[in-house]
Amino acid sequence: MLSRRSFIVSSSMAAAAALLVPSFACVSSKKVVGLQLYSLRDELPKGVKETIEKVGKAGFSEVETYGFSIKDQFWGFSPSDFKKLLDANGLKAVSGHYGLGTYLSDGNTDELKAAIEAAKVLGSEYVTIPWLDPSVRTNAEDYKKLALKINVAGKMCKDAGLRLAYHNHNFEFEKQGDTTGYEILLKETDKNLVDFELDLYWVVRSGNDPLKLFKENPGRFTMWHVKDMDKTDPSLNAEVGTGSINFKPIFAEAKLSGMKHFFVEHETNYKPNPMGSVTASCAYIKKELI
Repeated sequence: MLSRRSFIVSSSMAAAAALLVPSFACVSSKKVVGLQLYSLRDELPKGVKETIEKVGKAGFSEVETYGFSIKDQFWGFSPSDFKKLLDANGLKAVSGHYGLGTYLSDGNTDELKAAIEAAKVLGSEYVTIPWLDPSVRTNAEDYKKLALKINVAGKMCKDAGLRLAYHNHNFEFEKQGDTTGYEILLKETDKNLVDFELDLYWVVRSGNDPLKLFKENPGRFTMWHVKDMDKTDPSLNAEVGTGSINFKPIFAEAKLSGMKHFFVEHETNYKPNPMGSVTASCAYIKKELI
């Protein structure tokens, strides 16, 4: 048995060691890596079952959905059937990108209500806004109006036991007078209702620093998209660990960010072997970053 002195010494050493571990360890003790399924947009419509099986075998534990529609659901799968497929392959859809363009443009809530219902069936935590149509974001006033609508959607999600999140590209960082669209969204949305999914590639691509955003808005970025930037052509993605973005200091500040989940994503400007590339990104993240 340990003496009281030995216990205190051991506990002190453990506490000291914990200080040396990146703060990501405070957010998650498991090597959980998510995948935004949009990375496999060419494969999924051709074979949903086969593609999801490959995702499970590639080392991912979580996914983020995309492509849901009221008519076709998830590529012909109902939310309940799609959940069964994910469950069978050890995957959880913690978030989904849902097209809410109609709601954000004219206030029609049909898409939003359908998204909330689908997310609840999947057992998700988040409904995520993936994109803003150019017509609804022409100036600062537009962004302020969007923030009001996003707050309302956030309340609807909260009432349903979900969280609403907003995913960025680079256009949000364009100047709108003496501010930016992203600054307006951060300031004008209610932190009790709205989270942010920070796409690290697009932040860096826009000339901004994720670490600065963390420090200025601690706890707001509960999800990330992780994709690297090609060293010779910044418009191209690259497998994580092979590009120009240094992810280690970013992951070290995961707690400050508030990050709870992150997703590998390879977007439209990247044409690799999709499954091989996301598998390589997953392996690098597990070995080097978490």
